[in-house]
Amino acid sequence: MSAIFNFQSLLTVILLLICTCAYIRALTPSLLDKHKTGLLGIFWKCARIGERKSPWVACCCVIMAFSILFLQ
Repeated sequence: MSAIFNFQSLLTVILLLICTCAYIRALTPSLLDKHKTGLLGIFWKCARIGERKSPWVACCCVIMAFSILFLQ
């Protein structure tokens, strides 16, 4: 089943995308700063969400990990 049709898999993909973009922007900020439109613009927005909402994103990652490890 595709991640698009399974809600929990979709949330996992979105959380991983946010965390990965924030990590890449922390390592090389120039990679995502100059492209704020198009496909790289989506990655830039995900990085901003990861930076500004980091406690909430971290909490969601812990909850998702617990859910995947112990409830499935």
